[in-house]
Amino acid sequence: MCSNCCLANESSLITMCGIFGALGAGNRSVQSVTKDVHCGLDAIRHRGPDGRSIWVSDDGLVGLGHARLAVIDLATGDQPMHSACGRWSIVYNGEVYNYLELRQELGGEGFRTTSDTEVILRAYMRWGPGCVTRLRGMFAFAIWDSKERKLFLARDRFGIKPLYWARTRAGFFFASEMKALRPFLDEGRVNKAALSDYFSFQFCLGDKTLLDGVSQLPAAHHALVAPGEAPRPQRYWEVQYDIDFDHSEKWFTERLRALLDDSIRMHLRADVEVGSYVSGGIDSSLVAALAREQHPEGRFQGFNGRFTDGPEFDESHYARALADERDLQLHVADIGEQDFVDNIRQVIWHLDQPTAGPGSFPQYMVSKKVREHVKVVLGGQGGDEIFGGYARYLVAYFEQCIKGAIEGTLHNGNYVVTYESIIPNLESLRQYKPMIREFWAEGLFEERDRRYWRLVNRANTFGDALAPGSIDRDATFAEFQQIFWGQNVGKESYFDAMTHFDFKTLLPALLQVEDRMAMAHGVESRVPFLDHPLVEFAATIPADVKFQNGELKRLLKHVFAAKLPASIKERKDKMGFPVPLTLWLRRKGPAAEFVRDVFSSRAARERSYLARPVDLDHILSGQSVYSRNLWALLSLELWQQAFLDDPVA
Repeated sequence: MCSNCCLANESSLITMCGIFGALGAGNRSVQSVTKDVHCGLDAIRHRGPDGRSIWVSDDGLVGLGHARLAVIDLATGDQPMHSACGRWSIVYNGEVYNYLELRQELGGEGFRTTSDTEVILRAYMRWGPGCVTRLRGMFAFAIWDSKERKLFLARDRFGIKPLYWARTRAGFFFASEMKALRPFLDEGRVNKAALSDYFSFQFCLGDKTLLDGVSQLPAAHHALVAPGEAPRPQRYWEVQYDIDFDHSEKWFTERLRALLDDSIRMHLRADVEVGSYVSGGIDSSLVAALAREQHPEGRFQGFNGRFTDGPEFDESHYARALADERDLQLHVADIGEQDFVDNIRQVIWHLDQPTAGPGSFPQYMVSKKVREHVKVVLGGQGGDEIFGGYARYLVAYFEQCIKGAIEGTLHNGNYVVTYESIIPNLESLRQYKPMIREFWAEGLFEERDRRYWRLVNRANTFGDALAPGSIDRDATFAEFQQIFWGQNVGKESYFDAMTHFDFKTLLPALLQVEDRMAMAHGVESRVPFLDHPLVEFAATIPADVKFQNGELKRLLKHVFAAKLPASIKERKDKMGFPVPLTLWLRRKGPAAEFVRDVFSSRAARERSYLARPVDLDHILSGQSVYSRNLWALLSLELWQQAFLDDPVA
């Protein structure tokens, strides 16, 4: 490798946060490739409102494009960036928080910019593909090696930043969002295996997407691509649940405090002002509180959203309690029914594919409020999956405790709580009684994988609305089992198996929402809980420390109790930003009119996965205020109208 060459930063180019590239399969003109790159960047220009630039090789073999949101090195961090020797070229989306430390390790001399982009390129020049293990942050990047004539693709450990690809007769294309790839597909079709995943979980497993012909590079993977060949993804990192039974709870407490403080410090690095989402729950509130503690002077801005349809859809008073206690400047986005009608098509278009429930809509509205004040915002994603915050963990464990008590196996290593100790925390399940009734209606005391499958699988709740064959239950369950019983997870801890499945599947879907809804408004969202030293440490904590007596997120709350208002740390009713969609539709206002119109077209009535046209009144009569079935059908229909019936150009 050309380890001594310095980097030439072309002043006519620009840097982050959307990337696109084309690698030809045959002889193509520079003009043709240039046109393709411009086409791809047009579709994701919202990701980089501060500028765009492209580079195409002299032989037309490869083209790289970049749309920039300037956060670090506002003056000189331009992309695509090239080595002075001309061998390597990079486009990159994300933030590598330890770029200053890596820059020093690489030898600070010869750097032409102060950007993390240049650090990544130099790291690859020195360490090759192994450079990704040294990066601490969120990233998706591509490096073209003109000597080897190969493209190197990489994505961060958790999939915070997206990277999609499509291989067609014209060549290989990659992009930050799959809408940029749609113009290069011969035709648009729904991926049937992905559709089965969607109806089961409201997200896709593995590298699948709903758009047939488009795949995503999985989190913690990199790949080499040669002209005319398919990529060969390889995993470079895995979280290992090697439980540490040698240390005391006090040691875990001190270590957790140090690691989270350090992650917050690193995630606050920016050349622009940083704010924080404040939802009213433990995770985002803690992130905001710790960030404010590290920056006690001046203003620190927090952002919350609330629906104007009643107290059951408004958690802003919790956010206000934190703001008052920590001296935050709180901005609250009021969201109403008309906002839904006016914005939902844009939400689905920006989302790329429907996923993870209706929370994307309020996230979009709050991110719009964020952009009025700051470019970078911290969020609390990851806390539930790492430290155990979902009520279904408690539901599943309650059943296993009863089973263990009946069979006399409570202390055989499979259980971390007893049924006696779990009872005081069952109050957290008050609003989940319908879920418990459905969960226990069938399969009581079956094997743990089948029981958790029943908790997370939504396919059965659609009743007879879906056509036979639209869900391949056996194939989807088999893939579920493979993840649930991962080799990196011990077989003894039910808690670790559940959180690991959500970490590998639900979390990437939530991160998709986090990225797309923020980037729709040119905002960069950062997630300090997803710092790999912190995640690696958390995976070693014994379940009876994290989940003692069945208390959700018990360790996190105990370690940082002094950082949060009592109203937040003691609450047992966190809602997860529910959307009053069912309420709006039942009162037959503008939302109901909009939804009926969406499902009225001939194409909508004849979707192959439907047993019959969508009957809005019938669905509403059989679902609760918080049900997601109608949302799943509506967002899927809106997506098909945007991406298949009227494809993105």
